Amino acid sequence: MLKSRVWRRLLGLSGVKIVDVDLVADELVVRVALHRPQGQRCGACRRHCPRYDRSRLRRRWRSLDLGTTKTFIEAEVIRVSCPDHGVVTERVPWAAHDSRFTKAFEEQVAWLAVECSKTAVAHLMRVSWRTVGRILERVATRLQPKGRRRLAGLRRIGIDEISFRKGHRYLTVVVDHVSGRLLWAAEGRDEETLRHFFVELGRSRCRGITHVSADGAWWITHVVRFYCPKAVIGLDPFHAVAWATKALDEVRREVWNDARRRGDHAHARRLKRARYALWKNAENLTDNQVGKLAWIQRVNQPLFRAHLLKEHLRLVFQLPFDDAVLLLEEWMQWAWRSRIDAFVRLGDTIANHIDAILVTLEHRLSNALVEAVNTRIRLLTRRAFGFHSSRPLIALAMLSFGGFRPALPGRAA
Repeated sequence: MLKSRVWRRLLGLSGVKIVDVDLVADELVVRVALHRPQGQRCGACRRHCPRYDRSRLRRRWRSLDLGTTKTFIEAEVIRVSCPDHGVVTERVPWAAHDSRFTKAFEEQVAWLAVECSKTAVAHLMRVSWRTVGRILERVATRLQPKGRRRLAGLRRIGIDEISFRKGHRYLTVVVDHVSGRLLWAAEGRDEETLRHFFVELGRSRCRGITHVSADGAWWITHVVRFYCPKAVIGLDPFHAVAWATKALDEVRREVWNDARRRGDHAHARRLKRARYALWKNAENLTDNQVGKLAWIQRVNQPLFRAHLLKEHLRLVFQLPFDDAVLLLEEWMQWAWRSRIDAFVRLGDTIANHIDAILVTLEHRLSNALVEAVNTRIRLLTRRAFGFHSSRPLIALAMLSFGGFRPALPGRAA
C-alpha cells in the first residue's frame, strides 16, 4: 500500500492502481490499472459511452523523467463507441486524447518553450523538435478558456499582420488595447482570414467593439466596417509617418542618382551618408547629423523641403486635436504645392485616409501595442530558429502573450 501511494505521488496519478514497476532497457515502466467507478468515457469529449468490443489495448505514455531515467506509464484501455467521435479509446486521467505524453510532461514542455528556445527544450526533454510543436498546440488548446469567454468584453482592438517565414507567409494578429493580450492569430493576411475572427467573436460582441486601430490596409477596413458598424477605425501614426519616410527616401535616391549621372561622385557620396540624418527624428539628431542637414539645406532645397514635410507630418500626431487638425490641413496644401512628386502622391494618400487619421487624432489610437506583440512573436520565431508551420508558432504566442501562461507541474499558475 505504501509503495503504491509513493509511486502515485511521484507520477502525479490518481484513480489508478499500481500493478507493477519494471526497469526495461534503461527505461522505467510503471504499469497501472484504471478504476472505472462511473463507467468508461470517450477520450475526445469525455461523455459516458458504451463499450465497443471486448478487446483491451495496451498503451504507453511518456511521463516526466525520474532522475535521469525515462519513465513511462503503461495501461490497458478499452474502446468505446461515441455518437460524435465514433470508435475511440477511453479517456485516461493522466493524458489528453491522441497524445502519448502525460499532461504533466506536456505542461513542463510548454513552460520551458515559453521561457527558452525550442531546440533547448527538445534536447532537455529528449523529444524531437516537431514533437515540441505538437505539444504546444495541445497545451494551448487545453489551457484556453472554453467557448468565447476570452473574447468577452472587448471594446478597443488592434489588427495587424506579421511575416513569420520566407515565401510571403504571414499571420494576422488581433490584440486587446485594454489588457494588452494577444486575442487571436491565424495564418494569412486577407479578408477571408480576418472574417474568421469576427465570426468566432459573434454578432453581439462585434457590436460591442468601439475602436479599431490598423495600418490602413483596405482589407482590414472593409471587414471591420461590415462586422462592426459602430466602431471607429483609426490609422496607426507609425504607418502614416512611415509613408512620409518612404517618400523622403524616394526623393533622396532621385537626387543621389542625378549626382551620379552628372559625375559628381563626391556629392553623391555625401548624400548617401546623410540618409540616416534624413530618416532620424529631429530631436534625436547628433551634432554631426545636424551638420549634414545644414549642408543639404544649402545645396539641395527640394530634398530639405521633403525632410521638413516628413517632420511636420510626424508633428501632427503629437499636438492636441484642434492644433493637429489645423496643421494637417496646412500640411496637405504644402505637400500638393511642393512640386515633389512623391509628396504630391502622399498628399493624395493622406486625403484618402483623412477620416481614419482624424479618428486617430481624436481618440489617440495607435498600433504601438500590436507592433510590440509582433516584435515578441518575431523573437519567438528567431529563438526557435523558425517554424515549419504557423500552428505551433500561434500556440506558443498564445501561451506567451494570451493571458494563460502554462505553470510547472505541481505548482500554481
